[in-house]
Amino acid sequence: MTRGMALSVAVGAVVLVGAGAYALAYAGEQPPVLTHATARYSAPDGGRDGSLTFATFVTASSGVKGVKVLAWPQNSSLAKANPTAKDMAAAEPAVCKPYKRHTVSCTYTVRATSREVEASPRGVWHVAVLATARNGTTTLNTQAANYTVR
Repeated sequence: MTRGMALSVAVGAVVLVGAGAYALAYAGEQPPVLTHATARYSAPDGGRDGSLTFATFVTASSGVKGVKVLAWPQNSSLAKANPTAKDMAAAEPAVCKPYKRHTVSCTYTVRATSREVEASPRGVWHVAVLATARNGTTTLNTQAANYTVR
């Protein structure tokens, strides 16, 4: 190998290592990513309560600190200005369990009594999700999933 080729290989290796370090640092600052979000609603029937179950996978390279969930009716004041991160501060947390490296499986379940459903608006409801990574970055999806109350 000539001296010039050796120098080119050395410079190339330094560039690759530097680019890899930059990519890792940049990846660490990425906000959490939500995937496979679903909502399942079952109405109360007879003397049995209904429920809403929301599930999603959340991936964050720094790890997931927390996930908050808020169900809101399409025909409400929130429809004019979707829920904000501030609105989500009072939302309830989902239960998250490790799934894969940097990914957790999160589930939120709430009972729906006949009385609550009768007092609730009918029609389409949206599920808003605020995911927070350990590095402080957040992702807010105001319509991560939908369901219908009849």
